[in-house]
Amino acid sequence: MSELFGDDFITITDEDGVEYELEVLCSVEYKGSTYLGVCPADTEQEDAELEVSVLKVSIEDGEEILEAVTDEDELAAVYELLLDDYEEKEEEAEEAE
Repeated sequence: MSELFGDDFITITDEDGVEYELEVLCSVEYKGSTYLGVCPADTEQEDAELEVSVLKVSIEDGEEILEAVTDEDELAAVYELLLDDYEEKEEEAEEAE
């Protein structure tokens, strides 16, 4: 799976000041907003279950911020788009072989 994704990493800081490094797996657009599919950057094992989170990119005071998606319907719709994007990348990788 790792060969489908690039080396796009971000560091986020939570409200307690704890930093987390995340790998951006993909980004999708939904209803005029951008969403990122991310996983912890230290997930390297091939057989480990990939824990993917969805973050929404918002603009606050002219700066981009990332926020958790709390609306269940919004999360389900965005997650479906992320899965479609993943399947598309997987098909492209298979065709390239």
